Amino acid sequence: MPDRRLPAWARWLLRLSYVGVLGLVFVLSAYFAFSVFVRSGVTRAPELVGLTREEAEDLLADRGLTWGPSAVPGRASEEVPEGHVLEQRPAAGSLVKRGKPIEVIVSLGPERLTVPELGGQALQAAEVALAAAGLRVGRTLSVFRAGVAAGTIVEQSPVAGQAGARDAPVDVFLAMERRGEAFVMPDLVYRRFEPVRAFFEGRGFRLRDVRFEPYDGVAEGVILRQSPQAGYPVSRRDPISVVVSSSRGTLP
Repeated sequence: MPDRRLPAWARWLLRLSYVGVLGLVFVLSAYFAFSVFVRSGVTRAPELVGLTREEAEDLLADRGLTWGPSAVPGRASEEVPEGHVLEQRPAAGSLVKRGKPIEVIVSLGPERLTVPELGGQALQAAEVALAAAGLRVGRTLSVFRAGVAAGTIVEQSPVAGQAGARDAPVDVFLAMERRGEAFVMPDLVYRRFEPVRAFFEGRGFRLRDVRFEPYDGVAEGVILRQSPQAGYPVSRRDPISVVVSSSRGTLP
């Protein structure tokens, strides 16, 4: 009780202070009650990205939350392994009421695209088909293929139907114009010229440039040089030239 011996203004100030203390106690009590009875059912969403489903569910259970599938169950990702959490809603650190599900999007792993069938197409058409599939033309190789128009794709690698990563190359093999039979040039050096000439002429080849040179230490009639060199491809239409040793003073 205020002392009646105090001046009136002092008693009024004392009553005002008393009311202020009561108001402060009320505010603190209300805040405490809000924290205990309202915010006690709220927690922060944990970080789930990168975890497996089992790991994420265990962490959510510790916070009183649950796993909630998203409207988009999965999405391809080059960074997050398949089966691991790619995204979550709400984000980690957000205040969430206990018992509420956290929407989760799971990684499907790297995007896998299907290689289209390219056989029978021209190169330009194949480039368009591969671009539409998210792939690209890799190496372009040429092969002989009977009965196929030149420039037509006859093989591909990888084959149609296989899975490939985005922008992966697909090698194509194009049919090329057949120019007749091809043979491997044998080594003629140090062989006798006359048997070699008979061998080639008997098989439809012609030695179109034959020159004779004297060469010390080598018997007459031995081939010294040849063109094309041994191992090169040659057809019956290609010119073959040889240099043959001869005795001094007896050049043909």
